[in-house]
Order: sequence, then structure tokens, then C-alpha cells
Amino acid sequence: MKVIVGLGNPEESFKGTRHNAGFVVLDKLASKFVCDNFTNQPKVSAQICKKQTLLFAKPTTYMNLSGQPVRAILDYYQAETKDLYVIHDDLDLELGQYKIQFGTGPQSHNGLLSVYQHLGTKNFWHVRVGVDTRDGSRLLDSSDYVLERFSTNEKAKFERATNELTQELFAHIQMKH
Repeated sequence: MKVIVGLGNPEESFKGTRHNAGFVVLDKLASKFVCDNFTNQPKVSAQICKKQTLLFAKPTTYMNLSGQPVRAILDYYQAETKDLYVIHDDLDLELGQYKIQFGTGPQSHNGLLSVYQHLGTKNFWHVRVGVDTRDGSRLLDSSDYVLERFSTNEKAKFERATNELTQELFAHIQMKH
């Protein structure tokens, strides 16, 4: 079973923020696989949509606690980390860039740190969605920056990039499936 998890914050007030890029891509990807009926599954602290041997998940915990639901999902559905894809925002990549890499993530990301701690490994697919537009300026703290919304111009660039990434990820998962 392939498990695809989008990271983000569950409350409506976080919708549209950089930190919720994982949810955006997950929703687009699930839609391409015609899996649109997410249901709340308290036993794994996530919203789940299952289609044959694919499982799409959005943790209902805050980003920094993502490891607990990811571990619970893998345990409950008896999936292996090699079949796990975690989609997340990435400040090491500029807005419009993305990467699909096995075992390699950003230098610092509290949601991923939680996942690493709960899984005891980094050996899963990292789907890295670039959200940085600061051009090297670090005046605004990263933890505040990722909770900001995209500007109008940034939204268009984000939309193009996430559409491209969704296409590439769709093909990648089908090839590995």
C-alpha cells in the first residue's frame, strides 16, 4: 500500500498559508486518483481517503505533531516507510520549485522532525514544495513566515508549480505502484 500524507495545520485559519502547501498538493493528487471523499479517522488522528492500494491522509494534529499520526497510519494500515510519501512546504526551495526525493528533506522543518522521531528514519519519499520568496533576506523569522498567506502574484506561481508537481507525482506513484 502506498501512503501519501500531506502536512499542514488543520484549522480553517491556516488555509492558504505557506505551511499548508502539503494539504494543497495532497488534495490535487487525491482528486487525480478520483479519491475525494476524506473521512475523519480519530484512531489515526487524520482525515483519510482510501482508493484500492492508495491511502491519502491529512493529519488533524498541528504541523509540529505530525509524527504521531504518520506513525499511527503506517501501523494501522500495515504500510512500510519505503511506501510513504510526505508532502510538505520547504523553505530551502524558492516558490515555484519542488523536488521528489527519497530520504532527503529540508535542513529544518519541525513537522518533519516529528515524523523522523516517530518513525526513527528519514527513509521515505519527501515531496518538497518550495514556498520561499524572501530572496535571501531573513528579517522575518521562518516560523512566522510559513504562516503567512501568498500574495496575488505568488498565488499564481504556487498554482502553476503545484499543478506541475501533482502531474509529476501522479506519474511517479503510478510507476512505483
